[in-house]
Amino acid sequence: MPNWDPNLMQQSIALIVFVGCVVTIFALFGTLLVRLGIEYATKRVRPVLRRKDVVVLVLGTIGVLCVLYGLLIEPFWLAVEHVRLSSNKIHKGETVRVVQISDLHCDATTRLEDKLPGVISAEKPDVIVFTGDAINMPQGLPIFRNCLQRLAKIAPTFVVKGNWDAWFFKNLDRFGGTGAIELTGKPIKVRIKDSDVWIGGLPVGTSNSVQEVLKDVPEQDYRIFLFHYPDYIEEMAKNKIDLYLAGHTHGGQVALPFYGALITLATTGKKYESGLHHLGNTFMYTNRGIGMEGGRAPRVRFCARPEVTVIDITNP
Repeated sequence: MPNWDPNLMQQSIALIVFVGCVVTIFALFGTLLVRLGIEYATKRVRPVLRRKDVVVLVLGTIGVLCVLYGLLIEPFWLAVEHVRLSSNKIHKGETVRVVQISDLHCDATTRLEDKLPGVISAEKPDVIVFTGDAINMPQGLPIFRNCLQRLAKIAPTFVVKGNWDAWFFKNLDRFGGTGAIELTGKPIKVRIKDSDVWIGGLPVGTSNSVQEVLKDVPEQDYRIFLFHYPDYIEEMAKNKIDLYLAGHTHGGQVALPFYGALITLATTGKKYESGLHHLGNTFMYTNRGIGMEGGRAPRVRFCARPEVTVIDITNP
């Protein structure tokens, strides 16, 4: 017997139910419009609407508006989320500002990539990090690289590869020559004002462990770790990571009010679908990302706006 992942099963069921409801509503809506059109064309009188016809018309109209919103508005409606953390590893009275972006998933045409550098520059970051998934197709590579080059001129910029980077178009150079620093195991110390901050990270598919990456990093210094998946918070906490930054989930990309993400493609299901979480002394932020899933997936976002995260780490 196969070992079923209960989180994947729950997400799959939620997605199937949602898609089934949407298809049913649009099928009823389309059938009703055809019937009303035929009646008007043949009888030349205004068709009589029954109560259930009104319900179908209202639900169908709402559905059409939601689809248009998900296609034309939300993917281009950038959110800047501010998070404040406290740590005695930061020099007294200072603030270290980290800006996180994730999952650009660049296609052949630009969406928010030209806007990002200006938005991020206005936040005056000390460090910028990108937590993986650069492109959906080779035609998106120039757009991604141009964006990353502009970001790297704003502040030291650190990047890791996500699953799309590790699995698809592996021969394409996403980061070389952009000025960004790709993390593949060796952590880097960044002196910010009077605070020492270590930034480590691993690409998807690596055989290295967090413990190996951090073995020479002093525990008294602030530790930031970049990894595409949010699934490993327990391992990060065990290795005394102060801040774990992840992406991958897109906040569901399609989410519902009060329920949240329909599917996250994470082994932890909806538990860490987006936002700030913590385990012990380790904080994790799951960024909703900028772009949208590639391949044949529809380029829509609904109740999961693209996100730039501004994280202030202070010692008041």
